[in-house]
Amino acid sequence: MRFPLAPTAKIARHIVKNKLQGNKKFAMVLQLEPLHTCNLTCTGCGRIREYSTSLKDLVPLDQCLAAAAECDAPMISICGGEPLIYPKIEELVAGLLGQGRLVYICTNGVFMRKKMREYMAAVYSPEIEAILVRLVAEKLVTEKEAETIRNPDATARQKVVIRPSQWHYWNVHVDGLEYTHDLIVEREGVFKECVAAIRMAKHLGYQIATNTTVYKETDTAELEEMFKFLSSLGVDGHTISPGYDYDAAKKDMVKRLGKDPAAFFLTRDLTRNKFRDIERWGDMFTIFGTPGYLEFLAGKRELACSAWAVPTYNVRGWKAPCYVMTEGHYKTYAEMLEKVAWDRFGVDDKGCGRDARCENCMMHSGFEPTAALSGGIRDSWINFKYNFGSKPPAFPHTAALEKTAFNGVTIGKGHLAEAKAAVNRELSGAKSAFARGGNDIPHAHGAEEGTGGGCSTGDTSQRDALLAKINLAGKIEVKSE
Repeated sequence: MRFPLAPTAKIARHIVKNKLQGNKKFAMVLQLEPLHTCNLTCTGCGRIREYSTSLKDLVPLDQCLAAAAECDAPMISICGGEPLIYPKIEELVAGLLGQGRLVYICTNGVFMRKKMREYMAAVYSPEIEAILVRLVAEKLVTEKEAETIRNPDATARQKVVIRPSQWHYWNVHVDGLEYTHDLIVEREGVFKECVAAIRMAKHLGYQIATNTTVYKETDTAELEEMFKFLSSLGVDGHTISPGYDYDAAKKDMVKRLGKDPAAFFLTRDLTRNKFRDIERWGDMFTIFGTPGYLEFLAGKRELACSAWAVPTYNVRGWKAPCYVMTEGHYKTYAEMLEKVAWDRFGVDDKGCGRDARCENCMMHSGFEPTAALSGGIRDSWINFKYNFGSKPPAFPHTAALEKTAFNGVTIGKGHLAEAKAAVNRELSGAKSAFARGGNDIPHAHGAEEGTGGGCSTGDTSQRDALLAKINLAGKIEVKSE
């Protein structure tokens, strides 16, 4: 079948239980944001600008677990910010699994290998040694790191770690092939680290999903190549959603980057044009979604928004009305359900936004649950057939596919290549615009240690000043050697 039986059955039981109880609104997925600190400043992400990014501002562990229990969503998406920065992330995952939840950790991938090395050290055994040898041979773990894993101290042995489980997915953010992805996350080398983390995770038996946001300039042919490459790595499934101009992201684009949001984000018509092949992709790849939502993206039907089914809980409480729009925060999920005027938001049966801010939104967090919860005979049948149908086979991994994927910094064609050359020649001593603490993300190891991929505080003044230098450098004639 396309999706694992146990999680599928769990979600089905949750839907049936609530419908039998007569609940018209109930949670399907909790977007849990324990903090908003992040080590990247991705273009199009308003999250780390809307909220405080200080590590002092985080949701206590017991409060996170209480929020999950309160809304009783069968699936928890731990996001943020970068959730692997959360000091109690291992305890949070363990606590949610203890509640019987299906847990997704939505991560940019930079800290994944560190967390997996900690797991290996905690459970080191002859079986782990055999895997470790392969990881070292493939340069996914260094010899020095391997020795630390082989000789863990008492603290490492006793540490709570994130273990492989059928109830847990690493959900890695990938927005395109190397050049495009690194451009969107605003740092070169991140795509390479994501791929290394995915490869290591599959060796260790973890489940891996990817999450992709599609923007106006995203090339659909590139997306198909991206899915082929990820499939060849053994990725278990993919979430894909259109990017649109919600308030925080739009304001950041204008203020920080000086860009026109209209040139970056999708309108409803542009979304349907971009996603015209989404149903074919659903046949070729394991897209995590319902056929109804894929039809909606392709422009074959309209869906209402069910934002209440995918609530967000963060440092200020229950965020309403949805993941990307903020009109208030509530102390309890029940209070939010009761007090929010849900019929003011989303779209009508003709696809027109009831609120101007909803006009171009087709995000999975709002519309996917509508398709999943549909009681129509046709929707029930196509959902059943899609879920229980055969899983698309993995694409074979070839040298040509690998070469297509790594089309940026690894071959000297990163998006800062020309600017860096000018900076090096004409502005000696200037640092990369994407440096943290004076260092770029290392090409192999160390970023997850905090040496070059440290936590952002949301203050981009240093980087913005360096961007200005690079812009200046772009005006300087670079002589060929």
